[in-house]
Amino acid sequence: MTPAIVGLDLAKNVFHVHVADPSGMMLESTKLAHRDVLSFFRPLPSSLTGI
Repeated sequence: MTPAIVGLDLAKNVFHVHVADPSGMMLESTKLAHRDVLSFFRPLPSSLTGI
C-alpha cells in the first residue's frame, strides 16, 4: 500500500481512518482505538494527512 492521502476522523472512543492512493481511490478504511493510532501511522510512508 502506497498512500498519498490519509484522512483521520477524531472521535471520543474510536478513530476512523481512510487511506487513498494518488488518484483518490480508497485503499483502506478502518476503525482504530486510541491506543492503535501510532502503530497504524508509524509504518506508512510520508503522505498528506487531514484531520
